[in-house]
Amino acid sequence: MTDFLLIRHGETDWNRELRFQGQVDVPLNEIGLLQAQRLEQRFEALRQAESTKQRPFTRVISSDLQRAQQTAAPVARALGHACEIAPGLREQCFGDFEGMRVPEIKEKFPSAWQRWLDFDADYAVQGAESTRVFHDRVITALGQLATQFPDEHLVVVTHGGVLDMVWRNAQALSLHGPRVCDIPNAGVNQVAWRDAALHIQAWADTSHLADMPPQPVYRQTQLKA
Repeated sequence: MTDFLLIRHGETDWNRELRFQGQVDVPLNEIGLLQAQRLEQRFEALRQAESTKQRPFTRVISSDLQRAQQTAAPVARALGHACEIAPGLREQCFGDFEGMRVPEIKEKFPSAWQRWLDFDADYAVQGAESTRVFHDRVITALGQLATQFPDEHLVVVTHGGVLDMVWRNAQALSLHGPRVCDIPNAGVNQVAWRDAALHIQAWADTSHLADMPPQPVYRQTQLKA
């Protein structure tokens, strides 16, 4: 069994503006950098604790996009590990929609937007990945890490879309339809890879961010309103 502590990257300006980020290499904003510092403090406390119920963390792995690497670097520093890169865990590519807010997409790509709102796992706008292709990439990448590092406890910093695929896979949910789980920036999610399958043990823990400003909320279920 391989244990994963999956973390979504900290906040960016595009998160705050509810833009489609996709694979555009957007950096953390000031709040995101503070969230990364809080993660560092959390992992420093875990490392310094005389005893812990958690298995020791053996590696820190990040998506290759800078918002993930900026979040992972303080965690790696706290744990005394180098940060390894896994391009297979980067965000979904949204093609023509990347960098845009919903009102802009509606104006520039009205037909594609209406089609996208069907949340069809096999549909992709121009230049994008379909949800099914994206899901297969994410689960393959995690499976490869589990095979490469059996019986280890890995900290992985990745993206909201990746975590949505993990949630759906572990819960045996359809890839069709909007996202239904909470995926906060800098949230911590404990997942195990056991018997070639994902098992969720804890989800969306933001206790280390308790006194920080409210996060921007992206809810796909409200996009048709």
